[in-house]
Amino acid sequence: MDNRKYNIYFNTHTISGIIICGVLYVMFFAGSFSFFKDDIAAWQENQSNRAADVQVNKDFNYLLDSLAKKHTLKGRDFDFTIQRNHTGAYVSMSASHDSTVKATKAKAPSDGKRKRGRGRGRGGNDDSAFFGYDFAKQKEADYASSYTMGEFLYRLHFLAQLNQVLPFRIGVPFGYMLAGIISFIFLFALITGLMLHWDKLVSNFFTFRPWSKWKNVWTELHTVLGVIGFPYQLMFAITGVVLIFNSFLIVPYTKLFYNGDEEKIYKDLGYGLNSDYKYQYKPLATSFNLNNLVSQTEKKWQKSDVSLVAIRNYGDYNMHVVIQGKPHTGAQMNGQGELVYRVRDSKILSERSPLEPADYVSQMKGTLYHLHFGDYGGRPLKVMYFVLGILGCIVINSGVLIWLVARDKKNTPAHKRKFNFWTANVYMSSSLSLLPVTTFTMIVLLFIKNAEQADIYHWFFYSWLALGIYFLAWRNLDAVNRQSTLLSAILCLLLPVLDGIVRDNWFWQTYKRGALDILFIDALFLTLGIISCVVYRKITTGRHRQQKNIPAKSKAEPVRIA
Repeated sequence: MDNRKYNIYFNTHTISGIIICGVLYVMFFAGSFSFFKDDIAAWQENQSNRAADVQVNKDFNYLLDSLAKKHTLKGRDFDFTIQRNHTGAYVSMSASHDSTVKATKAKAPSDGKRKRGRGRGRGGNDDSAFFGYDFAKQKEADYASSYTMGEFLYRLHFLAQLNQVLPFRIGVPFGYMLAGIISFIFLFALITGLMLHWDKLVSNFFTFRPWSKWKNVWTELHTVLGVIGFPYQLMFAITGVVLIFNSFLIVPYTKLFYNGDEEKIYKDLGYGLNSDYKYQYKPLATSFNLNNLVSQTEKKWQKSDVSLVAIRNYGDYNMHVVIQGKPHTGAQMNGQGELVYRVRDSKILSERSPLEPADYVSQMKGTLYHLHFGDYGGRPLKVMYFVLGILGCIVINSGVLIWLVARDKKNTPAHKRKFNFWTANVYMSSSLSLLPVTTFTMIVLLFIKNAEQADIYHWFFYSWLALGIYFLAWRNLDAVNRQSTLLSAILCLLLPVLDGIVRDNWFWQTYKRGALDILFIDALFLTLGIISCVVYRKITTGRHRQQKNIPAKSKAEPVRIA
């Protein structure tokens, strides 16, 4: 490779990497833990979804009866979106289409989100509702009260919390836009990094000298782990851009082929229902049992799960029920089933099994979704995704340290060296404090009954701010590295112990009752604690070994990154 190309790749890779490193680390870290979103939620609530004695009865009739006590249901549309753990649902209730129905008091979404398709009919959002519902407890909860640490980490990985701090939109909410931009820039960093090492890719991959100089250690670590994780990181960068920026990507097609009709293009892309059912202002004369219809559909759709139960024009002569389902990934990767049922004559108007060959749109949507969320290979694949995600965090850290060491030279002006150090200091202090802060927040949740969104926000962000400032004050990257690793080891080992003491969730107890999701989270943090102990020992022994071999003058260098 000639010098001109090398300099182009090097500068593009370095500049793009430094610009996004802080936010990208948060996205990789939180995204890695969000693969176990449902397990973390079950651990926090101390309610396993996988125990042998857990049998959830999805009683839609009871849910409708409960809603009828608070609202007039006549003429409303309902969407029951089944959650991934199959123990609950997100309930969306529209305003009534019947102009004779008096609007009841709204129940606004507590997180300020607006669900697509709401606001249909008379009254718009003034008479609509959106909330979560737990079938096991037969209890509804708003977004804030049902918020979990798993949901927090999942939303943190695409920076959703920034939407509340900066509530303006540029096509999409600010947090989503920033996450999309970071993913897009990450593509440049990945491709230029690969091109940078292309000529010596094989030789560099097999070169790793952990007891060499720290610059060599971080460089070789960055190269080896970067090559190993390149396909994974490239896949996440591409799918992340598409999933976050889909609103931007479809705008040209909406204007060109749909005359600006955004609702129609979303229907063609498989979001929501394709058909509209006109309200007739004529009461329904026949009785109807929603539980029986859903149960019969589940029996017919083998190796599939019902994902959506939708009711249109409740109690009207033109009342319809639409049931959608998705195949188990072990049976078929992509596809969507749909059954349309007309209530007045108990007739199935159309039915498509989830296991029928998927169309192009379903294949593309499903492939992007499954690749990004890693839900097509069970827990072993999610563990592999988690490991690769954490390795991505190490690649980011090592890249920052390489950048710092390369610019910490005697011929570099003092003000530039100071700026470079503080840039790295801020980054390392904020990133290395994430694991102990996450573990600390989960430990606190053991002692808070019915923790809500505000509790998780306060304990996580305030402790992150406090620990980050503490690390900054040291002005020593060596100390930050050692102390964060030691603190991570202590807290990660403490979490399963406290879970056993406070809630009797010892490993043998959770295994005995089949609560494998709770067991997994405790085992995960135990493993992270053991690894942190090993890393801390390697850091301290390596540091002492290097100090013995370094001349006395070298020990006075202002920047240490061991």
